[in-house]
Amino acid sequence: MLTDKNITVLGVGTLGSALIRGMVKSNSIKASQIHGTVRTIEAIKATEENLAQEQCFDIKISTDNAKAVKLANIVILAVKPQNMASLLESICPLLNKNQLVISVAASVPLSYIEERLGPETPVIRAMPNTCVLAGAGMTGLVGGKFAQEEHKKLAKTIFKSVGEVEFLDEKLFNALTALSASGPAYLYVIIESLAEAGVKLGMRRETATFLAAQTMLGTAKMILETGAHPALLKDDVTTPAGCTIDGLMELEEGKLRVTLIKAVVKAAERAKELLNN
Repeated sequence: MLTDKNITVLGVGTLGSALIRGMVKSNSIKASQIHGTVRTIEAIKATEENLAQEQCFDIKISTDNAKAVKLANIVILAVKPQNMASLLESICPLLNKNQLVISVAASVPLSYIEERLGPETPVIRAMPNTCVLAGAGMTGLVGGKFAQEEHKKLAKTIFKSVGEVEFLDEKLFNALTALSASGPAYLYVIIESLAEAGVKLGMRRETATFLAAQTMLGTAKMILETGAHPALLKDDVTTPAGCTIDGLMELEEGKLRVTLIKAVVKAAERAKELLNN
């Protein structure tokens, strides 16, 4: 769907670069159809060299947001939330209703963007997590009042190039932030803890970390590929009078389950506070 589109990424930082790499590597679009912008002239060379290492040649990088926007069918806003107001003000006169705007700025709602871009501008809000850097991200999407089905398909194509996508009601985005965007941090702690246990039992740290990470990857794939409830898959591992049930009893005694639930709820509450501010 992107083969006849020109895409501009305003703010080619870590996330913007990941999206560019994903789109090019998935053959969704040619590198020559992408224009990215950075804040300073000094950042142009570094950004181009970084993308070249990933075989993303022919991508145009500049500091000229105005020119980049005029050339685009799709404009991706990848700047920090605190820079969003000034960016929207500067590009508003340049946009038309035939261009799709996609924002990946955390805690910036659709209404904020739509009010500043004027009537009939199709906008989609995206909330990816950091796993897009490995091409295994999870991105929540929601379309604005002027976003049509075609726009949603375009956004889905872009973010499918760096993982999986799910369309959600915007009122669930605080929960999405707490579960999916913050989730990798919780899981890193779990992997780290499992690896520490391996070290305690005599393993080399590198080996223990590899075992723990691969085990989590395989566990996630089992859920996604079988569609089975995690509780059923857990029961398959837990043999009668085996060692797994003893380990599970320790987890229950340590209240791991309720602690994880409370962590997600607390993070969602904080996301709501940031949005209100």
